Amino acid sequence: MQKLDAYEEEILAAYEQDGLRSLSPEKKDLSKFKAAATATFIKDKRINIRLSTPDLMDIQARALEEGIPYQTFIASILHKYISGRLAEKPSNLKSSAES
Repeated sequence: MQKLDAYEEEILAAYEQDGLRSLSPEKKDLSKFKAAATATFIKDKRINIRLSTPDLMDIQARALEEGIPYQTFIASILHKYISGRLAEKPSNLKSSAES
């Protein structure tokens, strides 16, 4: 099990003691969140890219792990990378390049 930091421990303790409440956002905030989500997911450009067969197979397998189509997975990776939020995590699969 992964070790939790102090902040995560505090959240877990509050959860276990039923100390957390779900709050509904205010109407003005909700419309702001909807606009941001819509702007984030507008896909108005198309690109073509060539990948090696093993890389594409690994991408498709990782997308399957995430439960999303592989094109969506690739777009998600690119978006996370350019926004500085890409956090690498090891796959449960053995890379086809290692086989």
